[in-house]
Amino acid sequence: MKYQHVYLQPLGYELPPVILSSSDIEEKLAPIYKRLKLPPGRLELMSGIRERRLWKAGTRPSDAATLAGQKAIDNADIDVSDLDCLIFTAVSRDMLEPATASFVHGNLGLRPDCLVFDISNACLGFLDGMIMLANMLELGQVQNGLIVAGETAESLIESTIGALLKDTSLTRKSIKSSFASLTIGSGAVGMVMSRYKRDDSAIRLIGGTYLANTSHNKLCQGGGDITGRSDTATILMATDSEELLKRGIETASLTWKKFLAELNWKPESIDLFFCHQVGRAHAKLLFETLKLSPEKNYETLDSLGNVGSVSAPITMAMGIKNNIFQKGQRAALLGIGSGINCLMLGIDWK
Repeated sequence: MKYQHVYLQPLGYELPPVILSSSDIEEKLAPIYKRLKLPPGRLELMSGIRERRLWKAGTRPSDAATLAGQKAIDNADIDVSDLDCLIFTAVSRDMLEPATASFVHGNLGLRPDCLVFDISNACLGFLDGMIMLANMLELGQVQNGLIVAGETAESLIESTIGALLKDTSLTRKSIKSSFASLTIGSGAVGMVMSRYKRDDSAIRLIGGTYLANTSHNKLCQGGGDITGRSDTATILMATDSEELLKRGIETASLTWKKFLAELNWKPESIDLFFCHQVGRAHAKLLFETLKLSPEKNYETLDSLGNVGSVSAPITMAMGIKNNIFQKGQRAALLGIGSGINCLMLGIDWK
């Protein structure tokens, strides 16, 4: 897929106020660490995550998304009356029904005839939202749209720690399926996309490719309460991290070849990469397999953890704010999500 009339306006993001370090989590799991003779520092050593951020109690995904969405609107210098579409894309949701986008719509005061809906595709939700909105922009069905995601990791982390402490049968092997759940963090991001150039320094979405490898859809599965509210914390997730890593990189390698062919890009022409961040081992193997320079990979993993659908776009937003990604450069968003699904998008800031 390729686009000629899709522009990204400045992003907005919100970092939660509560910091939870990997050592904090290990302190909570001290009885298990002692019984299984696990060395302190193991969580950070294996994941590369020093800390992650959490919202204050009672914060809903729509609350977080509203904060980031308002910042995106302000940064884009656009009136809410000019937004034709709102898409909410996080894994976390306020409830099963209605769509979480409905709450964000009301919070932001968008007009009644603004198209409103949710997209859910694990950690690829935001990138999928970019495609859906880009298609409408390219066809001229809408002129401006807003994509938001608010991830709330509090329930998952709390439930995982509680379940592990109660399970007296845990072994060094069986605890591995819960490891990925302790790498998750919270955060929110918003992006306005338009059919027109705001100025001469506009960032353009060039296109991208996607690939589904759903024969491996059992490698990471979660269920229970999806609201992310700590007072109803029941959500749990089981992940075969080693196999998911292997099959995810395998899928990414195939997608990468399609991506380069579709956009007619050379790897050396790409200045920066913003990836969905799972862990240190994942990033290392990904760039080794794709034969890319790890120096081009801008990361926020150590301080944010795995922020689900927010991960890649918030990293790009922070890269722009910190002058890492600048005018005259080209970037690629690389997303891999459970399912297994892979989506890669090309961004040009020329």
